[in-house]
Amino acid sequence: MSKGSLSKVPLLEIDGQRFRVRGRPVATASLQEEWYEDLRDPGHAIHELRRSRHRVDLLTFWQRPPETEPRYGYYHEWVDVAAIPITTYERWWNEQIGTKTRNMVRKPSKRGVVIAETPFTDELVAGITAIFNQAPVRRGKRFRHYGMTDAETRAMFADRLDDSIFIAAHFRDELIGFFQVIRADRYAMIMMILDKISHRDKSPMNGLMAKAVEICAQRGIPMLTYTDWRRGSHGEFQARNGFERVRVPRYYVALSGLGHFALQVGLHRGIKGALPDWAYERLLALRSRWYDARFARSRRTDRANVEATG
Repeated sequence: MSKGSLSKVPLLEIDGQRFRVRGRPVATASLQEEWYEDLRDPGHAIHELRRSRHRVDLLTFWQRPPETEPRYGYYHEWVDVAAIPITTYERWWNEQIGTKTRNMVRKPSKRGVVIAETPFTDELVAGITAIFNQAPVRRGKRFRHYGMTDAETRAMFADRLDDSIFIAAHFRDELIGFFQVIRADRYAMIMMILDKISHRDKSPMNGLMAKAVEICAQRGIPMLTYTDWRRGSHGEFQARNGFERVRVPRYYVALSGLGHFALQVGLHRGIKGALPDWAYERLLALRSRWYDARFARSRRTDRANVEATG
């Protein structure tokens, strides 16, 4: 559950499906596993959520790709999912990416990087933990996996090991990047994608992406998704690697007076969703500078303490 006053609200179960409730002041319910399963009976879920002893103001659910035509009469808005339609690896290579990306895919092997599917071993866990612990800040925000132990890393991946495909990039004997791809019923999803900052000159991410597409093509997986279509540099990375915007409906159903008010004034999207792109990018830049300054001060303090006690 999310932080805040709703953190003590348990998961709600309806018809064998689990719903989580997040957000304040507008408490919003959604399927806990919405990327893996469809809401089987929206009408019954609405009825039961209204009867719940826990306050729920909104229900939101969506149609997972590739279903793009609205099937329900509830209020909906369009969301863009980043997805690569996959037929063959050759089509992706020749038609879905450009010359610059093809050159970036070739770069890791030219620099001596070996990229391959790998089992979830103690060695892989240790390599992932080392990647987690490179820096407390990544992409301009606090990195939530920083400081994890091998045991914590292993536990984090335990839930979906049977459905996971791990792809590793090694330079000599060092793990310098990895993908976790999870197979769902109608697509595969990139769940985690990280690299060693000190080895970015070898472009391991591009090689890992190519291997993920190759594996999906070999196994007959028709689509590879990478969360929602991102703004800014993330969206550019998605576009360069052949991802397309797949527009699907997300439904919102008010379950209380506050829920109706939230829909009327746009609170159901949250602050992030309500911001225009220019404002969102500016806030990201400000956040990045704030974290950089904060952890620079922390590093200076640590050095001063070491010198004082040395």
